[in-house]
Amino acid sequence: MLRSLLVCLTVISAVALAAFAAPSDGSASPNVTLRQNWFIASSADVRDGGAAISLPGYTTRDWYPATVPTTVLSALVNDQVYPDPYTGMNLRSIPGTTYPLFEDFSNLMMPPGSPFRHAWWYRTEFTLPAEFSGKTLWLAFDGINYRANVWLNGVQVASSDKLAGMWRLFEFNVTAAARPGQPNSLAVEVFPPQPRDLSITLVDWAPMPPDKEMGIWRDVHIIATGPLRLRYPAVISKLNSPANDQALLTVRAELTNAADHPIAGVLKGTVDNIQFEQPVRLAAKETQVVHFTPQAFPQLKLSSPRLWWPAPVGPQSLYALDLQAEVDGQVSDSSHTRFGIREVTSKLDQQGHRLFQINGKNILIRGAGYSFDLLLRSTPEKQREQLEYVRDLHFNAVRMEGKLEDEHFFDLADEMGILMMPGWCCCDQWENWPKWDTEDEHIAAESLRDQVRRLERHPSVFVWLYGSDFAPPPKMEKMYLHILEESDWPNPAIASAGGRTTTVGPTGVKMTGPYEYVAPSFWYLDHRHGGAFGFNTETSPGPAIPPIESLRRMLPADHLWPIDSVWDYHAGGMSRTLNVFTDALNHRYGPSHSVEEYARKAQMQAYEAHRAMMEAYGRNKYTSTGIIQWMLNNAWPSMIWHMYDWYLRPGGSYFGVKEACEPLHVQYSYDDRSIAVVNSYYQGFPRLRVTAKVYNLDMTEKFSRQTDLDVAPDSSTRVLTLPEISGLTTTYFVSLTLESAGEVKSRNFYWLSTKPETIDWGREQEDTTGQYDISTWAPTNTFADYTALDRLPQVDLQVSARTLVQGAESSTTVTLHNAQRSLAFGIRLKVNRTVSQRVSAEAPSDTEILPVLWQDNYFELLPGESRQITATYRTSDAGAAAPTVEVDGWNVPHQVLPVVR
Repeated sequence: MLRSLLVCLTVISAVALAAFAAPSDGSASPNVTLRQNWFIASSADVRDGGAAISLPGYTTRDWYPATVPTTVLSALVNDQVYPDPYTGMNLRSIPGTTYPLFEDFSNLMMPPGSPFRHAWWYRTEFTLPAEFSGKTLWLAFDGINYRANVWLNGVQVASSDKLAGMWRLFEFNVTAAARPGQPNSLAVEVFPPQPRDLSITLVDWAPMPPDKEMGIWRDVHIIATGPLRLRYPAVISKLNSPANDQALLTVRAELTNAADHPIAGVLKGTVDNIQFEQPVRLAAKETQVVHFTPQAFPQLKLSSPRLWWPAPVGPQSLYALDLQAEVDGQVSDSSHTRFGIREVTSKLDQQGHRLFQINGKNILIRGAGYSFDLLLRSTPEKQREQLEYVRDLHFNAVRMEGKLEDEHFFDLADEMGILMMPGWCCCDQWENWPKWDTEDEHIAAESLRDQVRRLERHPSVFVWLYGSDFAPPPKMEKMYLHILEESDWPNPAIASAGGRTTTVGPTGVKMTGPYEYVAPSFWYLDHRHGGAFGFNTETSPGPAIPPIESLRRMLPADHLWPIDSVWDYHAGGMSRTLNVFTDALNHRYGPSHSVEEYARKAQMQAYEAHRAMMEAYGRNKYTSTGIIQWMLNNAWPSMIWHMYDWYLRPGGSYFGVKEACEPLHVQYSYDDRSIAVVNSYYQGFPRLRVTAKVYNLDMTEKFSRQTDLDVAPDSSTRVLTLPEISGLTTTYFVSLTLESAGEVKSRNFYWLSTKPETIDWGREQEDTTGQYDISTWAPTNTFADYTALDRLPQVDLQVSARTLVQGAESSTTVTLHNAQRSLAFGIRLKVNRTVSQRVSAEAPSDTEILPVLWQDNYFELLPGESRQITATYRTSDAGAAAPTVEVDGWNVPHQVLPVVR
């Protein structure tokens, strides 16, 4: 009954268009994107073959409705066949999820009885425009996991021995089978990946779903062209750095002759007002790469080009490239893409560390690792929301370890100035080279070819990693490098994310962790492994416990407290428990007696831990050349490795990193008590003033000093060193400000301890792979003591709020004043959707507007201090009524107040 109801609710118009979903190869020709009116069924329940299933009118009465892209499990969860897999232990209740906890299911066989061991059918009906008549029609799949047979209108157009590979882009000439102006039916028999397939794994970030992500997971298009097909347009730019007043542009594109006879034509292009063209001639069925070089086309030598820079060091200037292939004076195919004029290079410094340069200038890479959703769900809106968080964090890069997003995502990265670091993944068949067969080699080669051809047009993509934890053997490396050269890959390429040496030399990067909680001083003191030197491609101080509202959503009520195995299930497959983090929290802040207390303390520990990591790499540039926080986001609600949680709720780790990575920044050093100013801009700042103050717990001032300085471009400058100070309370505070002409440019606040925090360096231990065992990674020997924070007097803040609505975007500005003599510590602000009654701190409202960009959060107010903090968010998320603001803190009573519009 439920399935029949869902079918009735889902059946809509048979013509399905998606305006935002352009083909991955850059085509601008008319196309139909097939998203709606799909139905899926297990092949175990379907007796007919593809020839019958793909005939228009075939009944799908007992099939499940779906919207493509979707994995099989995602569609079944949407259809309420299975429960929400993101909450509690629900995922383990889904058939086929009987594999051992914390095992990487991608490397295991599906268990007997799993409904996903069989192939699943995807079927849709649609009407092609009558205008497609007389055209060459192409059926394009942007992503299928893992292999498939394809039928269109009773005709098989692709077989599973050829259509295989999750990262392949497939396109088939279906002119003979398609019916313009009439009903058409497409049937796709999708087979699940096997343990030795080049598919996908969520590594130890999150458990794998039981279908192993099988399905049509990216868009499906039918594209109408003439006999010449145009694909993969790109512009490669070379600059005369450091002057950067001339750019040499090379335009490349691929042409395919769909006809069974030779064709002559013309390929024409424009960049701004610059025009160029050349004749082409292709043999029957031939594919040819066409180049426009600046040597042959002098108009492609640009003077005073508008350069593309990563944010925030310069503008993200984008040019339009328009190409069209003509045959007999008629447009056969065309493309419209954007590109940026920039050049990325890298080199090994004297210490063997890889240093990247953009347009001839050094750049310290600071970013985080990106994860797909557990069910591969993605929307243009969520992509933008996450990249807006990246930019708000002041990150300049995102690493994609085997999780390569679609064109919309990379287009946004181009617009926002966020560098992308894509590459293959670890921990599955992708790095199991000794067990590759000839099919694996072919799929790996063609996957690389497809991905680099679509990505090389994006100025945001600055490197390709053709290995992850390990580097490929010489044979595979030679194959990869040949494809990169053949594809005109314009950027650096690295054999591994780890410190490996291959046929082309050392990688110049490291992947030494840690991935578990370490004391803030670790990043400054360690000079052997994960500390702030070189380029660390993945590292983290471990857990980032979500705020209490998210814990209440992701955990059943009877598992909220104390911490138990349900918490551990959401703590990843590497740590498997929160013991190291919690032990440090108990020692440093005192034991927690409720989930609310634990969550509150965890935000502050995550704040200081993540801030210290990023600040150490910033202070030490260019001894340090790059750092990738592991990770940016999670595949599902998780206790570890994120800047914001699965619900898009930022917590302490987010705001610690945002503070640390601000482009003009004042900071404290945990190793030598020095105060430094880090400037990430390519311009200097004269006549700045740093003020450093030290306070006891009762806010008695123990030290104060002001220093004036000029800050050089792209620099790290130690300004002063705090002296040894007698008479400090066990917990004390350091307050820093950086001013220009009386305007605060940066502020920072530290809570420190007179009790030394020491690290047991003797317990560092390498494992047999040359990586490091996180269970024994630099454990804390003696802990700082912040338990006195619980003795801070209560501070009643004076708070008001006002909202400004500006079309699709709204902002709420909260004004806070501390009129008392004590510190207000760990202040947290929320903006909620509707006015609600006053609620207690033990049961706060969960109507927070998300996503939201706060200027600051988890901050402090000194006695007599006032601040204005603004949040921006979508107007539509606020609802019809005026929002409310919620305020609480470590020693700040909870209050909810209305907002004035």
